[in-house]
Amino acid sequence: MMLIEKGGANHFNLCDTMQDTTPTEEKTEAASNRKSESYRDRISTVDQKGKRIWIYPKKPKGRLYNSRTLFSFFLLAILFAGPFIKISGQPILLLNFLERKFIIFGLAFWPQDFHLFALAMLTFIVFIVLFTAVFGRLFCGWACPQSVFMELVFRKIEYWIEGDARKQRALNEGPLTEEKVLKKGLKHAIFFAIAFLIGNTFMAYIVGIDQVKTIVSQPPWEHWSGFLAVSFFSLLFYANFAFFREQACVIVCPYGRFQSVLLDPSSIVVSYDFKRGEPRGKRSKKNPDAELGDCIDCHLCVDVCPTGIDIRNGTQLECINCTACIDACNDVMQKVKRPEGLIRYASYNSIIGKTQKLFTPRAIGYSVVLTLLIVLVGTMLLNRNDVETTILRTPGSLYQTTETGHITNLYSVRLVNKKFETMEATLRLASPEGQIKMVGGDLQVPEDGHAETAFFVEIAKDQLSGMNTHIVIEVVAGGEVVDEVETSFIGPAK
Repeated sequence: MMLIEKGGANHFNLCDTMQDTTPTEEKTEAASNRKSESYRDRISTVDQKGKRIWIYPKKPKGRLYNSRTLFSFFLLAILFAGPFIKISGQPILLLNFLERKFIIFGLAFWPQDFHLFALAMLTFIVFIVLFTAVFGRLFCGWACPQSVFMELVFRKIEYWIEGDARKQRALNEGPLTEEKVLKKGLKHAIFFAIAFLIGNTFMAYIVGIDQVKTIVSQPPWEHWSGFLAVSFFSLLFYANFAFFREQACVIVCPYGRFQSVLLDPSSIVVSYDFKRGEPRGKRSKKNPDAELGDCIDCHLCVDVCPTGIDIRNGTQLECINCTACIDACNDVMQKVKRPEGLIRYASYNSIIGKTQKLFTPRAIGYSVVLTLLIVLVGTMLLNRNDVETTILRTPGSLYQTTETGHITNLYSVRLVNKKFETMEATLRLASPEGQIKMVGGDLQVPEDGHAETAFFVEIAKDQLSGMNTHIVIEVVAGGEVVDEVETSFIGPAK
C-alpha cells in the first residue's frame, strides 16, 4: 500500500484500494488523505450546488509578473500590427475561410495545398505535445491570447477603475449607488471598446485589413454581412472577457485536460515544494522553534490565483501556470527571511530529490517525430509549385484520325495560379513528338485564380506505342516550364 505524502497528493494518485484487513490507524490516515483530495471532486469556480464562484484575484506583483507584462506588450504589438504588415504587397497572414484562400508570410495557399496544411497542423500538434511534456502549460500563462488579454489587459483596467480584490467584491455586493454606476459603466465601456478593436483585428486576419476598413468606414447597409460579422466577434470577445473569463480556460479549452496524459514526474510546471513547506503553520514568538515547514499558510498564493485554485494541492486542470502564486510566495518568503522558491517552476522528481531530466525517453521520442515532420513539411514547401495543373482526357470521347493520318485526343485543362500576378500560359507536348492545338488560344490565368479550356493533342501513328501511350505535357509561362503533367493517349491497336 502506498500513502500520499502530505502536500504532494496533487501530482499523482498514490492511494491503492484499502483492504478489510488494513489496520484502523491506516484506514484513518487513508480517509484523511481522501478528504484532503476533495478538491478533485469539482472545479474551483463552481460550488457543490453547481453555482459559479466569482473569482476576485488579488492584484499580483513581482519579477515574473513584470516580465509577463513586458512580454504581453510585445505579443499585442505583433497581433495588432500583423494585418498592416505586407510582404510583396500581400498580408503576412490571411486566413480567408470563406474564399478558401490562405496567405502565410506572403505565400498563397489554396485547397490544392490541403495536404501541406494537414501536415503543418500535425507538426504543430506534436510540438505542443513535446512542449507540454517538458514544460507543462508554460504557453497558457505567457502567450495564450486568452491569458494575455484577460490578465494583462482587462484585469489591469479593472484594478485601475474598481481597485483590488477586496474593493471589487465590496462594490459588487454593495447597493446601486452613483459611484457604482459610474465605475461599472466606465469599465464596461472600455471593455467593449477593446473588444471591438479585437473583433476588427480578428476580421482583418480573415478578410484583409482593406476590406475591414471599407466595412467600418461605410454605412452598415452597404456591407451587412461584414457589419454583422464584426458585431458578432466584438460581442463575443466582450462577453468572454467581461463575464465568461477563466471559464474559457477551465470549461472550453481542452488543453488543461490533456495534462493528465501529457505530463509526467519530470515535467516542469508551477509547483509547490511540499517537502520544504509542510507542515504548514505560523511561527509565534512563544514557540519560534516549532517543527513547521516554510509555508506560513498565509493563503496569498490562493488569493492571487486567477482561477481560484490552491497550488499547494498541486497541478490541477485549472492551473494556467501564470506564476502569480510564485511572485506572491517569494514576497512572503523575503519578509519571513526564508529562501525564495517555495513555489517555483519545478518537476515532481526534483522536489522529492531525484535528478531532474529535461529530456526523458518519451520527450526524445516526440523530438524525433517532430524533427521528421519538420523536414517533411520543409521539403514539400521548397518543392511546392506556384502553378497547379489538372489535365484530363475528355470522358466518353474516342480518338480521331485526321486527313494526314495523325491521331488526335481531346483533353480539358484547369490551371490554378497561386501567384499574385496574371499568368499567360501555353501547353507544349514534351514527349512523344507531336503538337497541341488549343481551343480558344493560350490561357490567361488571373492572379489568385484559375482558368479552364480544352485542347487537342495530335500525334503521328508511328509515334504511338499501342492503344494506350504515355505522354508528357509541359506548361510554359514567361518562356519557362512551370509545370509538367503526365497523362495517357489512346490510339488504334498495332
